[in-house]
Amino acid sequence: MVKRALIMGAAGRDFHNFNVFFRDNPDYEVVAFTAAQISDLDSGVEIEKRVYPSELAGELYPDGIQVYPEGMLEELIGELDVDEVFFSYSDVSHGYVMEEASRVLAAGANFTLLGPKTTMLKSEKTVISVCAARTGSGKSPTSRWLVSKLKERGHRVVVIRHPMPYGVLLRQRVQRFETLEDLDRHDCTIEEREDYEPHLERGAVVYAGVDYEAILKEAEEETDFIVWDGGNNDLPFYHPTLHIVIVDPHRAGHELCYYPGETNVRMADIVVISKVNTADPEKVTEVEGNVRKVNPRAKIVKASITITAEREEEIRGKRVLVVEDGPTVTHGGMSYGAATIKARELGATIVDPRPHARGSIKAVFERYPHLESLLPAVGYSETQMRELSQVINDTPCDLILLGTPTDIRRYLKVDKPVVRVRYEFEEAVPGELEEAIFAWLSL
Repeated sequence: MVKRALIMGAAGRDFHNFNVFFRDNPDYEVVAFTAAQISDLDSGVEIEKRVYPSELAGELYPDGIQVYPEGMLEELIGELDVDEVFFSYSDVSHGYVMEEASRVLAAGANFTLLGPKTTMLKSEKTVISVCAARTGSGKSPTSRWLVSKLKERGHRVVVIRHPMPYGVLLRQRVQRFETLEDLDRHDCTIEEREDYEPHLERGAVVYAGVDYEAILKEAEEETDFIVWDGGNNDLPFYHPTLHIVIVDPHRAGHELCYYPGETNVRMADIVVISKVNTADPEKVTEVEGNVRKVNPRAKIVKASITITAEREEEIRGKRVLVVEDGPTVTHGGMSYGAATIKARELGATIVDPRPHARGSIKAVFERYPHLESLLPAVGYSETQMRELSQVINDTPCDLILLGTPTDIRRYLKVDKPVVRVRYEFEEAVPGELEEAIFAWLSL
């Protein structure tokens, strides 16, 4: 008997799970997706008009599959006679997962999580996955460092990035980025630019999109090594030859209470305790103990995230508007980022942008009340990017201290000087992680 399934997602893992498990599976009929994070607040996308298209869904779904707001979950389970709900997004607390499970069970359906055996694709190439226990742990600078080390040894490397398909899904089936102009050509959001741009500046090719089997086939044609740059503390989409997981002592304990971050920690071959140069040493020790408790076989190394600014002399004593990496300070839960740390270090006065927020940016501050003295670089649509520019231009300050990895001057109209803050990975013990990686790979 065919089971009627609903997939709970946020435009990423949900589509991947469908593609690898449900698309040609006659035992299930997927009757709907629900979307949690893609909403009018985030992107201006009208959820009720979003459809996973038939061209991606396959022959079993000639009309595609409708996407609904997650708030309709119980109603959909009843109206669509749903047998089983598959939870398919990440970077949420264990408590949140069980709250959603309780909603599903109370409505009468089963609640299911798909695991690595079902959802990881196998590659002919060496895959090194870099994942994390929480968003904003330092995964991206670690990935950039790793790509540089592989290229230094003469290896061909491509980066495959966790999906962020917020636009026209058919156009985003397979995306290849080699230049900054490719970001414009693909109408990338600020969130996408934050993750792709630093790799491109270092000469790395980045793949992303919707169909990760098709992406893998294309990427394998031009590389020997694939670095999976995993977002949202999600699990890798590919079976890793080596699984590296980053944990954050600024949020000690989170490595054991977030989904699927704890799963990543338990699966890891190497665990990197990041940010030890700015974290409380007691918290570093706490995180190390937590990791050893759940994964005693993993090798644990420590690393710093070094923070630099382009022109420090322009920051001292000035009134600055701090703009930080969006995901880190919103659903990542951080109340500060690299630019905040640098502003405090240099004695700058941080200006509060909240009185000048409007539209979707004002709604972001209402959703994330812990954001008191920084502006998250959110821009999931042209409207939101325009509203972000307006907040920047309306906030009285001497300069913008830009802590996001993307240079907003390329695509936003801002009327103030911008000083970029950069953060990069550095081994706490020089050579320790590099030696561990290449010993594991027998290189």
